[in-house]
Amino acid sequence: MIQFTNINKTFQDKEVLKNVTGTFVQGKCNLIIGASGTGKSVLLKCLVGLVKPDTGSIQYDGREFTNVQNDTKQAIRRDIGMLFQGGALFDSKTVEENVMFPLDMLTKMSKSEKYDRVNYCLQRVGLDNVNMLKPSQISGGMQKRVGIARAIAMNSKYLYCDEPNSGLDPQTSILIDTLIKDITDEYNITTVVVTHDMNSVLSIGDNVLFMYKGEKVWEGTKTNILDTNIKSLQDFLFANKLIREMKAHNK
Repeated sequence: MIQFTNINKTFQDKEVLKNVTGTFVQGKCNLIIGASGTGKSVLLKCLVGLVKPDTGSIQYDGREFTNVQNDTKQAIRRDIGMLFQGGALFDSKTVEENVMFPLDMLTKMSKSEKYDRVNYCLQRVGLDNVNMLKPSQISGGMQKRVGIARAIAMNSKYLYCDEPNSGLDPQTSILIDTLIKDITDEYNITTVVVTHDMNSVLSIGDNVLFMYKGEKVWEGTKTNILDTNIKSLQDFLFANKLIREMKAHNK
C-alpha cells in the first residue's frame, strides 16, 4: 500500500500540486488520470523520489519515504519497478542486457541466476527468442513488454507505469493493459498507472484518482466513474469519443 498525505509542490511560483492526499491499494491497478498539465506526472515523480515535494508525507507500507536518510530511501526504491512512457530502453544494449540491467546494478546474484531471472521475466511477458535483439529490431509494443519485464526483474512490490499505451495501436494497448492487470493480480503488487486512455480506465481501473489543476477532485472505481456529477471530470470524460459512444448507446 502506498499512502500520500497533503503533497504540495511549486515550481517557480507555479503551484503544481495542492494538498494531494490518497491511497493506492495493494493487489490493485491504481490509475491517475487527468488532462495534460494537471499534475499527474509530477505526483508520480514525487511518489518515486524523482522530485521532492515541498510539504507532505509519502509512505510505503508504513515506511516513511519523504524525509528519511538516503539509505532508507534506497531500500524502498529497490522495491519499485518503473515502466517509463517511452520504454526508456538502452538502444545500445540487447533485450537481455536491458532486462538484466537492474540485476547488475542492485543485486549480488550470480551470472546464471541473472540469466534465469531474465529468461523468466521475458517469458512472463510473452517474449521468447528475442534476447539478443536490439530495441530497434522489435516493435513498439514489444519494447513496452521488455520494459515491463525489466520493471518486475527485481520482484518489485510496487509497479509504476507512465502512459504505458502511449503511441500504441488499440489492439496492442489492450494487450499491455491485460498484461499489467495479470501481473498485478499474480504478484499481488501495488500498481500505479498514469494514463489518459479511457479504455484503460474502464478495463483495469480498480481505483481511479482524477487530477484537475493540481488537485485531486475525485476518487473511485471504473464502475462508478461514469456516474459522476463533477463538472471537470465530466468534461474530461465526454471529451473522449469512447465515453460519448457509450452514453449514446445507453440512451
